Amino acid sequence: MNKSLLIKIIFVFVIIPLFVTAQTADKPAAASPESSVAYPQFQFKGLLQARYLESTGTNVDVMGVHHSTGEVTQSSFDIKRMRVGLNTKLSNTTEVVILVNLADFKSDTKGKVLENAYGKYTFNKYIALTGGQFRPAFGIEELVPVDIIKSFDFSNQYYEFGKNGWTSFQIGASASGAFDVGKIPVNYAVSVLNGNGKNQEMDNDNGKQYSTRWVFGLSKEHQINLGLNGGIGKRSDQKVFALGVDITSDFKLTDRFTFDLQVEYKQGTNQNLYFSLPADARTSNVDDYQMRGIYFLPNLRYVVDYKKLTSLELSCRFESFDNNFKVNSNERKTYTPMISLEFGKAYLGRIEMGFEIDRYDKNIPDTAFYNDDLFLIQLQLRL
Repeated sequence: MNKSLLIKIIFVFVIIPLFVTAQTADKPAAASPESSVAYPQFQFKGLLQARYLESTGTNVDVMGVHHSTGEVTQSSFDIKRMRVGLNTKLSNTTEVVILVNLADFKSDTKGKVLENAYGKYTFNKYIALTGGQFRPAFGIEELVPVDIIKSFDFSNQYYEFGKNGWTSFQIGASASGAFDVGKIPVNYAVSVLNGNGKNQEMDNDNGKQYSTRWVFGLSKEHQINLGLNGGIGKRSDQKVFALGVDITSDFKLTDRFTFDLQVEYKQGTNQNLYFSLPADARTSNVDDYQMRGIYFLPNLRYVVDYKKLTSLELSCRFESFDNNFKVNSNERKTYTPMISLEFGKAYLGRIEMGFEIDRYDKNIPDTAFYNDDLFLIQLQLRL
């Protein structure tokens, strides 16, 4: 490790915690509940994720793109997210949610900035209806905010399935709820989506994508949950599909140590890739273009509770993903070891340090399909 990098690491772990401590002062106790609740109720939320990036790959920039000319930016500070959100409860059954990412203004804002924009009406625990732009339930990551995940960012498969209309922020409607089958708690969601991404004026064809997620609680003690996901739809009169299975668990090893694990597998049509190719450069069948991926994310948490330092976490996600395994396979293996310091409760303040290590079966010069080693330090503050 070179001297300049060592100095940066020392700075982050010595100076920044003082700043975080100042931001996470104890809040006054909440007032006693009143006999009646006044509506509407407003809850403001915010998230800052600021990062330092340093690529150690040969002629690979901080965005993971190879440059054969050798003219490459290999270190940079970055604002990953600067989110501002408002949750408004109009009644005990109706809420409206708005979320924007102001960091998107640093580049072309087309199709960006606005993330959540939906309304939700809850009839009872068995059914609630959601409409607008939201993250449809289709896997583990879709139900977890990015500021409390156990890694720097979501997985490669999450973003690729988002490009294909199954995950991330989509426009449509959803029904969700929970019930018990004997002693097994079950959560479900059924969604119908335009499938062409966020912030679009309208659907870009007459096809819709239908997806569902079912989660079965197998063990309450160890919080073992099994998730099953499936989806079908049409894109420009071509049939598309997606499926997935995932499992989560959380084991309390001692009073201070806990170990949790996420495993997720997905496979589906990569219609986004298919329609991006010239007609004479692809086959006639969209089903020839499929993506699949699996990741394992173990996380060990140690509760510190020393002054403002709440916990220390160690994680290392391993992911294998191929965006076109049937026609032109080029498997990408990604290793993401990370250490995290938590300040305050519920990740109010967080400092993360680690690497994203990419290895491809085939390196393609002057593209992002190229081996890379990226060092990251990320500061997170949330309201």
